[in-house]
Amino acid sequence: MLQLDRGIEPVLRLSSLLSILLLVGCSSQQEGISDTSTVGANNAEAQNMRLVGYHDLQTRSAYQPVVHVYGNRRILFVGLHAGEAFNPETGLTEVNGLSILDVTNPNLPTLLKHLPPTGLEASGSQHVQICDGDVLPEGDPDRVYMVRTNGLVAYEMFDVTNPAEPKFMSTIGVTGFSSRPESSRGIRETHKIQWDCETGIGYFNGTPEGWRVTRVLQAFDLSNPEETRHIRDFGLVGWEPTAEGPLPAYSVSGLHQPFILGNRMYIGYGSGNSGILQILDREKFLNGDPDVEDPFEPTPENLLYPQISRLDMPSYWGVHTAKPMLGVEVPDYRGDVGHSVRDFLIVPSEAGGSAVYCRGVRDVVFFIDITEESNPYPVSTFQVSDEPGDYCGRGGRFGPHSVHDAYHPAFDHTLALFSYFNAGVRVVDVRNPFQPVEVGYYVPETTEDTIELCAEVNSIERCDAAIQTNNVNIDDRGFVYIVDRSHTGLHILELTGEAKELIELQ
Repeated sequence: MLQLDRGIEPVLRLSSLLSILLLVGCSSQQEGISDTSTVGANNAEAQNMRLVGYHDLQTRSAYQPVVHVYGNRRILFVGLHAGEAFNPETGLTEVNGLSILDVTNPNLPTLLKHLPPTGLEASGSQHVQICDGDVLPEGDPDRVYMVRTNGLVAYEMFDVTNPAEPKFMSTIGVTGFSSRPESSRGIRETHKIQWDCETGIGYFNGTPEGWRVTRVLQAFDLSNPEETRHIRDFGLVGWEPTAEGPLPAYSVSGLHQPFILGNRMYIGYGSGNSGILQILDREKFLNGDPDVEDPFEPTPENLLYPQISRLDMPSYWGVHTAKPMLGVEVPDYRGDVGHSVRDFLIVPSEAGGSAVYCRGVRDVVFFIDITEESNPYPVSTFQVSDEPGDYCGRGGRFGPHSVHDAYHPAFDHTLALFSYFNAGVRVVDVRNPFQPVEVGYYVPETTEDTIELCAEVNSIERCDAAIQTNNVNIDDRGFVYIVDRSHTGLHILELTGEAKELIELQ
């Protein structure tokens, strides 16, 4: 998730990146995009971005786009929300699972496979991660592996050496049942995961048996995809099976996303409310306290052992993602005696159901200074204004969801991309994290497949079909991928104008 996938040089030289972008820009002008790709282009709202390619994803509700390099090919894996749709390739109505597309030519994305969930209990396969066997410590160097969530019930390992024909290998783990049946989310869940290819450790989000919430961190050793091993379960104090008394206020939605970089783990709990940011020492997390008999037993002492710091958000904001942006030279601080180079986290608070017609507190993106990591502190925010777009009135959620997960040498420390539900994708200049500035956006147009979302406003039910850009990511060539929660499909974009000029400066 954190690094460009292998199969070509992992970090393109800037000249190569720019050449690719220029070639694609020329080809899109000369050849045009396919007929289906013109969907969403005519009435889209855009600044410094343009549409390159489009796919309807069989009108499935989409969550997470991840691009992997296969030699000269680029393959896109799209995790899907629960639901079902007709698959013309098989002639069957299939429960939503995972869509796999060839995006080598971004003008003409081609669906290779829709991979339904395994078993009757599962629906949706929201989260997916890919690792090359020659990067994993004990992987087969000639194979490519995929981990995916199987609905809310399991994690699975696949061989995707041939991405058009994924081969099931094993069920890594099955979720348990939370001891809190009154939860609105049910009593078992999976959610966002990370697979660190170089170490082989998988950081999963699910439900161990008996824990008091449905989302906690589950670590697995996947260094050998043929023999996976559970390491430990981890969460906040008060969630462990032996805890007593009322649940803490921060137990609304549990873990959302682990983000691991080097020896640090940046953990986000409560994606849109009652959120908590936790910074952990990865080595202490994986090995536990050597002075106790069972270092992985979920006692309060063991759960606190790897913690470096913790930041509690107000009840109305959360931590969807905590993406590190380290070693930033703040432009205005150059020449200062100390702290001209700072470390930050990019932390979106997810806009939830009350963001439909702006019926709740507005969610924003936080930039948190972690230069002194024992004392994380927010220093700025980014948000999109309601006007002139009338985002509060057009229906659907209005507010941030996530920031692009991938790192890229031309984007890092320069541009951040935020999925912003009915405000599409926003491109933000982050060279000075104390003053983030928007430099581009793209809001696709709705199609006949875009579903309506309804909410009660002033005691009257309103329903509107609205874009719901759910997640955004980039590939090694600099293309931007956004997917839609409300069945509008996949849009492949490229930067233009000022936004493109900024990455050319690097």
